[in-house]
Amino acid sequence: MDRMACVNLPNLPIQLLLQRHPDWREQPVAVVDFDKPQGTILCVNDCAHVLKVRPGMRYAAGLSLAGDLRASVVSGKEIDRMVGLVNECLGSHSPRVEPASGEPGVFWLDASGIKRLYGTLEEWVHRIRTDLEHIRFSATIVLGFRRFATYALAKARRGMVILKSPLEEQTAALAVHLDCLALETKTRDLLLKLGIKTVGQFVQLPPTGIAKRFGPQVEQLHKMARSKLDLPLTPIRYKKPLSGQKVLDYPETDVNRLALTVQQLLDPILQTLAKQGRLVSELKIRLQFSRIDSHTETLRPAAPTRDDRLLLDLVRLRLQTVHRLPDGVVEIELTARGVNAIARQNNILEVRPKRDLDAANRALARVRAEHGEESVVCAQLRDAHLPEAQYAWQPLQTLEPAKPRSIHIGCSIRRIKFRPQLLRGWAKLQKDSLAEMRPELNQVTVLRSFGPFMVSGGWWRQSVERAYFYAEMQSGEIIWIYYDRLRRRWFQQGRVE
Repeated sequence: MDRMACVNLPNLPIQLLLQRHPDWREQPVAVVDFDKPQGTILCVNDCAHVLKVRPGMRYAAGLSLAGDLRASVVSGKEIDRMVGLVNECLGSHSPRVEPASGEPGVFWLDASGIKRLYGTLEEWVHRIRTDLEHIRFSATIVLGFRRFATYALAKARRGMVILKSPLEEQTAALAVHLDCLALETKTRDLLLKLGIKTVGQFVQLPPTGIAKRFGPQVEQLHKMARSKLDLPLTPIRYKKPLSGQKVLDYPETDVNRLALTVQQLLDPILQTLAKQGRLVSELKIRLQFSRIDSHTETLRPAAPTRDDRLLLDLVRLRLQTVHRLPDGVVEIELTARGVNAIARQNNILEVRPKRDLDAANRALARVRAEHGEESVVCAQLRDAHLPEAQYAWQPLQTLEPAKPRSIHIGCSIRRIKFRPQLLRGWAKLQKDSLAEMRPELNQVTVLRSFGPFMVSGGWWRQSVERAYFYAEMQSGEIIWIYYDRLRRRWFQQGRVE
């Protein structure tokens, strides 16, 4: 009978965060969606779990339970990059490796015929674990016979588990607690109300009402647990990025000659990608200096391309921004990441929009190449109680087509200042009742005001008590102001246009 192994990297985002901060290993650690008190906790380590810090809590709530809670953000790109690295490591031990699509850190490996290469399957499992430890990952490896059973045991146990027979595998899988599986909290709580705690009790549910009551994903999981659905392995092979390297005869400081060297490295890479029918989506240029550490620059065109003139134009823009290199360059390494080209059908009567988004994206790519990746950003809303914390600047990769809404009534725009401006001409208020606070009319010319709108909180860092107003000035300008009760000062937060 064919054998199958499941590899689970428990709490992969936590492992990545501890690799970044090894001094946090003995402390409670959490991964959050953004590093703010109102950020949501996505996963925690064992130390934080003992202190009753749970995923779904706010970071501020976690700090109230564990005062020394450490938290940071682990981006999806970082997780995807590590999944590719682990997939490449596992690919050296099995020709067929499938990473789980909805659960990063879970992999299935085909173990058929492996015994002839490694002598014993125990030796094969031991070598996989050793290689994962070499790249600083802790893993659970279960060698069994079926996809669901190996997955359930890999989520419930630790270390290496080798099952001798399908009966032993089935018995062990039925005893697994449902908390170990990747079920939604709502579904798990509903099953718990029905008295269903283990996989064995879950299997005993009648299959006819699973989809209607819990949804198609739970229905598929139920079929797999009952051995009615055993999906075959669909291995994914990650293509390595193409690269070229050149060692210079002497330390080079002229950016124009460095651009010519990059062109020499780029030409064979583009020829290889053309044979594969792929396009360049990203370029990385690593400059090794003679006396200091190396430096890497990343360039991304507006759209995947094989146009050497466009790519070299971006390279020259990035190098020309450096008026003087800190040291002579002795080695250049160019790495290109490719993507599959998408065939497009040409229309005989093509209707072009008035705004050319491709031209706009090319212009933004030139701006990023000249001023850095963080030079093109857009505002993204955040869940916070202070106005200045309700948005954050995120890098903008591409412009999307506009989706205007029909507005029958003209709307005003509230613009916010990067930092609140102190209103020095406004008198201090001696009144202590926030409900009665109004601007002193003898100090400033205010026709009327609307408010107050109270905002308070921030006890986890610094207490905040503000009374917000919209003040209509004599000039017709409407300013957005607030009175800071703790500092007893007036500030302008923005204006209305």
